[in-house]
Amino acid sequence: MKIKTTEKKTLPQKAQETVPLILESNANKDYALIDSGHGKKLERYGPYLLIRPESQAMWQPSLDKHIWRKADAVFQANSQEEGIGSWSFPHSSVSGETWPLSWNGLSFLGRFTSFRHVGVFPEQEAHWRFIENLIMGNKRPLQILNLFAYTGLASLIAARAGAKVTHLDASRKAIRWAQENQKAASLLDKPIRWICDDAMKFVLREERRGKNYDIILLDPPAYGRGPRREIWQIFEHLPEIISSCRALLSPNPLAVIMTTYSIRLSSYAIHELMRDIFSHLGGKIESGELILREKETNRALSTSLFSRWVV
Repeated sequence: MKIKTTEKKTLPQKAQETVPLILESNANKDYALIDSGHGKKLERYGPYLLIRPESQAMWQPSLDKHIWRKADAVFQANSQEEGIGSWSFPHSSVSGETWPLSWNGLSFLGRFTSFRHVGVFPEQEAHWRFIENLIMGNKRPLQILNLFAYTGLASLIAARAGAKVTHLDASRKAIRWAQENQKAASLLDKPIRWICDDAMKFVLREERRGKNYDIILLDPPAYGRGPRREIWQIFEHLPEIISSCRALLSPNPLAVIMTTYSIRLSSYAIHELMRDIFSHLGGKIESGELILREKETNRALSTSLFSRWVV
C-alpha cells in the first residue's frame, strides 16, 4: 500500500490532522484495474474480465478496443433506475453467477449482482491492511463493530486477526453472502455476531445498553433502507451516527474508520465532521480518498472518500 499526502498540519485541537490523504491499493493475484475511460472500467476479478460503468472515468481508454472486447462479463445499467441493471456474457465463458476469489490468503465468493457490484471493493485493501495490523499489534482482546458491513470481508479479516466482531447490515441477503464467505474462508470457528438491523437504531440501542467497541468501521451509503423500511439519508443521519459511534468507544479505543461513496460529499466535509466529534480524544484524524491504479498505464482512479480517527 502506497500512502501519499499533499498537506499536513496540526490545528489547535488535541488531535493531529492530515487532509487530504491518498491511500492507494495495489493489484493482486485476484484483482487488477486494467483500463478505464468513456465512463467505464475494465477490471480483472480472478479468472474474469469485467466491464462496469464508472462515471468518473471521463478520459479516453488507453488500451485498444480488442482488449475490451475480451471481457467475459459486461454490466449494462438500467436508465430507468440508477444503479440497477443486468449482466451480459459475450463469450459465454462464465461458468456460474458465483466464483471463488481471495485476498491475502482469505477466500471469499464473487457474485454478479443487479447492482453492478460483485461483493468486493478492492480499494478497501488500504483499510483491510490497516485494521489487520492494528489488531495483530495489540495483545488484548478487541471488540469490533462493522456497520453497513455488506459481504463481510472486513469482518472476516478482523476475525482472522483475532478480534471479536459484530457485523451489521440491513440486508439479510448480504448477511447470508457474508456467512457464505465465512465458510469459504474456513473461519466458522471465529467469533462473529451477525445482526440484521437498521444501523441507526442499533447503535442507539447499544449506547443505551452501555456497550463498548475498540474499533468501529462504517461504510454508509448515500441513501438506503433498513429491514423495516427505515430511511437512511447520509446528509441527515451521518452526524448522529458518528456521534453515537463516539459514545460506543471503549475506555481504550483504537480507531473509527468511515468510507463513503457519495459523490456529493468532499473529504474536507467528512474530515470536519470527524474532527468535531473526535478531536478532543487526541490521536490523529486522517481524511482523503481511496484510489486504484491501472495496471498498464499507472493512471489513478478515485473510488471513494474516507475519514478515520486513530489513537
